[in-house]
Amino acid sequence: MSRIPFEQLPAVTRRAVADKTGAVHQATTAGGGVNSGIASILDTDSGPVFVKGVRSDHPQIDAQQREAAVAPHLPSSCPRLYWHLEAAGWSLLGYEVIDGRHADYAPGSPDLPLVGAALAELQGLTASADLDIKDARDRWTEYAPPGTLHYFAGDTLLHTDFAPDNILIVGDRARLVDWAWPTRGAAWIDPGALALRLMEAGHSAEAAVAFADRFPSWRDAEPEALEAFGVATAALWQEISRESPMAWKRAMSRHAAVLSDYLAAGR
Repeated sequence: MSRIPFEQLPAVTRRAVADKTGAVHQATTAGGGVNSGIASILDTDSGPVFVKGVRSDHPQIDAQQREAAVAPHLPSSCPRLYWHLEAAGWSLLGYEVIDGRHADYAPGSPDLPLVGAALAELQGLTASADLDIKDARDRWTEYAPPGTLHYFAGDTLLHTDFAPDNILIVGDRARLVDWAWPTRGAAWIDPGALALRLMEAGHSAEAAVAFADRFPSWRDAEPEALEAFGVATAALWQEISRESPMAWKRAMSRHAAVLSDYLAAGR
């Protein structure tokens, strides 16, 4: 998605932001991420604020609404959402500024234990019944093998998108950002999603699954559940790469296929 600087937002939208923050003295467009039409760090009368958003008629608006809905339920490793506003055709979220760098997932990276600690904190979080997010069985229904959807059921609040751009390292702590795809489901799904991203960063399937084994939810899951996850993930990424054959998506599809074969072989 093309990204515009804060100054190019409609005047009405910028005034709505200033009503929340006080005067905006400077705006710096943030790097990283691909799903926001605007992503800027603002220097304001009330302090620094990270603003991200999309046009109200953009296909990503549903993801934006999900982020706003899930924010009050997130652990302390996630940045605080200050406000959500809709003005002049834009939907904007105002977040706590996290001054960090994107996580390094490469084999041997000192960031990996920090990422693991952030996921471990998340693993204990329950998605409340009144939280309007997707169920894992619905998300994977078109991809999971017949008769396996029950393995995806659960009440854990899942992130599901562990791209390194979504993890910021601040000192000795990993902070989890970008909750566009919150999901209610089995706790082992998030370690599996992280394993695939580790493979993208150069880990073998064996090493990536060994990292996932650090989490009891994954380690204790039935082999049939993990095999179903592998098949579903491979099918999903095959579809993604077919519809949008960018090099990184084709690579993710290949990694997902290798992961699926490894899990089918019994890890």
